[in-house]
Amino acid sequence: MSARVEVSQLDPQIAARLRRTPDGLVCAVTQQRGTGEVLMVAWMDDEALHRTLTSGRATYWSRSRQEYWVKGDTSGNTQAVHEVRLDCDGDALLVVVDQQGAACHTGTRTCFDADVLLAAPTP
Repeated sequence: MSARVEVSQLDPQIAARLRRTPDGLVCAVTQQRGTGEVLMVAWMDDEALHRTLTSGRATYWSRSRQEYWVKGDTSGNTQAVHEVRLDCDGDALLVVVDQQGAACHTGTRTCFDADVLLAAPTP
């Protein structure tokens, strides 16, 4: 899609609140609007966040492909963004979306449906 943008148009007041990893990224947890279902985790840099906030479409930075990607551009499984929240420490984002189709690259609704490491016992 495109090479990493070094100087973003992200609002400086928002940028100042972000606590990034050494490679300039912030964790983005994506959640289904209305149900609270956690769909996926991805990464954003300042430019990906700027694109998400201004377009209403979830945009992430792919660490493996080293490029920006808009969720659904190739798969058709889109995310319409309704809300973006910054956590109290500034090191994680909550992206509230209306997910169309699968959120996970494996083709499932959520990336968190395969391995339950601990579940509350049933009474």
